[in-house]
Amino acid sequence: MTPTFDDAASLAAQLLARRWLPRSHPLMKRALIDAELWAELGRRLAGVGLRVVDNVYADQVSVALLRPAEAAVFGEVGLNANNNLELPRDGVSLLVVLWSLIVLPKRQRQINRSDTSGDEQGEMFGGTKPVPTAASVSPTLSYRSLLADFGDQLGKKLRIDANLKLLERHGFIVRRGEDIAEGPLLDLLLDYDQLAPRILDGALADVLARATDPLAAPAIAEIQAARQEPQDEPSED
Repeated sequence: MTPTFDDAASLAAQLLARRWLPRSHPLMKRALIDAELWAELGRRLAGVGLRVVDNVYADQVSVALLRPAEAAVFGEVGLNANNNLELPRDGVSLLVVLWSLIVLPKRQRQINRSDTSGDEQGEMFGGTKPVPTAASVSPTLSYRSLLADFGDQLGKKLRIDANLKLLERHGFIVRRGEDIAEGPLLDLLLDYDQLAPRILDGALADVLARATDPLAAPAIAEIQAARQEPQDEPSED
């Protein structure tokens, strides 16, 4: 008997075939507001060990393995590896640097409802504005600045070029001539809540402070300055 190919099945099939779908895709757009369709999509994917990966700050929706399925797919060796995409160590390091220089400033702008120049939208009513799309606020990085700032730590030009090709192939970045932009999976497959504090409070913060990229460097400096400002203590009545 041929199973019914409904909207949930269509979405699941497209996610498996394409690896990600834009949130603006008509069927995905409906699933994001239709609780029943969303739940059915999750159920269909769970049947093959997958889950939906969604993030309001990203412009795409993707899929990833459920925890119980990881051992069956990768085995103990894969689970103990530093990544399951077979990226070399310097490739993982490059990915973290790119994530920091692109996603951290982008997320700050989205949380503040700011445009690409950092100006707040709506001022008094900025908090009621919709979250800006990733495409509208995500910075692009200068390849030349990346090479100058981090070339020595990341294997110099030959290794960086090879790893950039790998990251682009996996959907983490997009190359636009001499610029590097956010790819569909950069803000989906790396956990912001876990990664951001480790970077901003760790040794990598000092490394990022040396960035000279004309767009990313001022944004990173602003984020770090804001984190160092003393928090206002609640007043006592």
